[in-house]
Amino acid sequence: MKKVPTLDIRRYDTDRAAFVAELGNAYREFGFCCISGHGIPRELIDGAYDTFQRFFALPTETKMKYYVAGSGGARGYTPYKVETAKDSKHADLKEFWHIGREIPRDSKFAEVMPPNIWPEEISNFKQNGYGLFEALDQLGSRVLRALALHIDLPEHFFDDKIDQGNSILRPIHYPPITEDNIPNVRAGAHEDINFITLLVGASAEGLEVLTREGEWLPITTEGDAIVVNIGDMLQRLTNHVYPSTSHRVVNPQNDNARKPRYSVPYFLHPNPDVVLDPLPQTITADNPSRYDTSITSHEYLLQRLREIKLI
Repeated sequence: MKKVPTLDIRRYDTDRAAFVAELGNAYREFGFCCISGHGIPRELIDGAYDTFQRFFALPTETKMKYYVAGSGGARGYTPYKVETAKDSKHADLKEFWHIGREIPRDSKFAEVMPPNIWPEEISNFKQNGYGLFEALDQLGSRVLRALALHIDLPEHFFDDKIDQGNSILRPIHYPPITEDNIPNVRAGAHEDINFITLLVGASAEGLEVLTREGEWLPITTEGDAIVVNIGDMLQRLTNHVYPSTSHRVVNPQNDNARKPRYSVPYFLHPNPDVVLDPLPQTITADNPSRYDTSITSHEYLLQRLREIKLI
């Protein structure tokens, strides 16, 4: 049985060449890898989960105060059964919140990156939520350095392309499933839009990734491992050397279906003006360029948000 590998990122400092080769191979094969040894404190992760669970337990009318209609869910609350996976007939069985990057309001990106909204009912929401945002942002940049080296780019190639990235921390609540034979899964099969996604501590089973052979492979993490996967923007930039793999969250076939599920993915995006043309290093005789038009990451994001019915 194939398995998405778990690699210790501390080896980037002690065993770099071998770590970069193993990491690159995992991403070429699965588009996914589990990263351990990242040093994000357990207290921060647990504290953030506790904060988010307390928010989702609020009455619907309270949560709806933080729903910004017409914003594509860029900040604040998005209610149950709004987002729909591309080409899916059924809405996903989830509600979620979005925390974005705090940027100066005179930034050239201020128009496309609105200020955050913080719920007044929950103490420590900003402290825990933005603390986890920053920790995952830093971890993501370390993963991208290794991915850059694997395809013969300079180690810090991505640094100035993500320092103002339109990244999102998305606490998600999948309510308990109380009906039998519902047609929709908790989150339909999809690929992510961004550069890479970091998923910290899913509280129940259900995440599955589609292998090259067309089989759904469950992903479970051990210890402190965080699941990190490639998104469509990085797939495009690397001319599909790093594939963005289809994944889904299925309804558990046991009593866990009757329990709520929480997960907190961090979607690491490039800066809005980064052009997503295939890099010369990734274009070869065997892998000719797959794209003949240019698009910026912000244009690409808007195109995709329309497809999943968020705008």
